[in-house]
Amino acid sequence: MENHLQLNSYKWLFLTKNGLPRRFFSFRKHPLLKRHDRWRRMAQSLNLSQGARLRIEWIIWYETKGKLNTSLTCRRFGIARKTFYHWLGRFDEKNLYTLEEKSRAPKRTRRKEYTPTQYDRIVRLRKEHIRWGKMKLLVLYRELYPDDTAISSWKIQCIIERSGIYYSPMKQAKINRKRVRSVRRKKITDLKQKRLSGFLLCLDTIVIYWKSRKRYILTAIDKHTKVAFARMYTTHSSVSSRDFLLRLHYLLEGKIENVQTDNGSEFMKRFHKTCTDLRIEHYWSRVKTPKDNAVNERFNRTLQEEFIQLGNMTDDVQVFNRTLTDWLVEYNFRRPHQTLGYMPPINFTYKYHKVLPMYPSSTTY
Repeated sequence: MENHLQLNSYKWLFLTKNGLPRRFFSFRKHPLLKRHDRWRRMAQSLNLSQGARLRIEWIIWYETKGKLNTSLTCRRFGIARKTFYHWLGRFDEKNLYTLEEKSRAPKRTRRKEYTPTQYDRIVRLRKEHIRWGKMKLLVLYRELYPDDTAISSWKIQCIIERSGIYYSPMKQAKINRKRVRSVRRKKITDLKQKRLSGFLLCLDTIVIYWKSRKRYILTAIDKHTKVAFARMYTTHSSVSSRDFLLRLHYLLEGKIENVQTDNGSEFMKRFHKTCTDLRIEHYWSRVKTPKDNAVNERFNRTLQEEFIQLGNMTDDVQVFNRTLTDWLVEYNFRRPHQTLGYMPPINFTYKYHKVLPMYPSSTTY
């Protein structure tokens, strides 16, 4: 009896002799990858950043087409000679992580400049007046210790945070955690806007109550070209928003640089992780500031007025999404937009930018 099983790069061969199984291996010979192709394969398997992969291409072009000419390589990629020499000196083909950016945070940071005497005084005053704020404590401190002119409200705040003396410690700890998360998020006001197709996609959610049921419509629109997409879901979770983002990413062939969302829970966890995996920068709107996402808010109103309120609402998700797709085709390909000079979004994109993949091959459509 003879069985041939193939697994990865070798074959399993089972033979039976005298009732005892034997196992043999026959390896398939593969040609070795070239040196530069091996670098690219390693960069992909190590999941290096886009910047590190670009630097690998610099060095590959320098060693092949550049013929070890630094000036020619720098002109080809538009970089400075000093920059190229910096990364070439750090490059180690056995460790491609050397081409990754390192943290630029200072090794020595500023320390609190209050004295132990000031610390003890503030702690004692804080315990005596637990509900007083830092400004009231500052006035009281200066009345009791007029010789100490170096004290400030900021030092009092630092001492309170370090000592942890609050009227309600658990409530204050929750507030502090929220503040830390808010600081870490990238605000949309920090993004320098560019009038490019795919540079910024604005996302939002419409919640609809229909026959004692709740349905959620996720919407997205390109801030510059006004190309829009929407889809209904039965749940309001990050799984649904992740599915929506993957569909949007496939529709635009990955030509998405940044996305903007509000602070809803559906745009956290899996959605944010998917943005990181797809190398899409995620920006948040400011809390209770709908004007930060005005373009998408206007699209939501158009969707409700021109589609939902005209008798197209149903709680059947499949039926609704099929009908919605037909309406989106009309919205993107036929409906004139005032901000685009009364041109449909696809025509505007085709005229002023590279054509999107969703544009039909037939111009008679």
